[in-house]
Amino acid sequence: MKALMKTTKSAKPHEVEKKWHLIDAENLVVGRAAVIIANLLRGKHKTSFTPHVDCGDNVIVINADKVQFTGKKRTDKVYYKHTGYPGGLKEITADKVLDGRFPERVLEKAVERMIPRGPLGRQQMRNLRIFAGTEHPHSAQNPEVLDVAALNRKNKVGA
Repeated sequence: MKALMKTTKSAKPHEVEKKWHLIDAENLVVGRAAVIIANLLRGKHKTSFTPHVDCGDNVIVINADKVQFTGKKRTDKVYYKHTGYPGGLKEITADKVLDGRFPERVLEKAVERMIPRGPLGRQQMRNLRIFAGTEHPHSAQNPEVLDVAALNRKNKVGA
């Protein structure tokens, strides 16, 4: 009888197979969509997940300007940044960001803050492409459409 092996298989970077996913973010709750996107980017949905290897997939998000917040977060949620100078703390509400020039940054920052900081996290964030409209230049990759709204009824605001 052969003894059971008690070793964990660690994925090597050249062994990883990356897929492409397309997510339509229209009427999706920001935090819930960000969790699903972050897990796809890290590769936590795969059985071969290895924490120190970029084994995640590529994710394309369209309609990022139409994401929703629950409750009064759209008007009350405040994003802060610092200029680096004394008294240089700047704040902006989520409402102004979504109505502004780069509305996709709301979802981008939500995902970025769920990915580990460091070189591996930056590499995984490069696999995320977010677009404010419905058009994207990655149709040649034949992305697999992922219906996030159908995964849980709480993922979508308004039916």
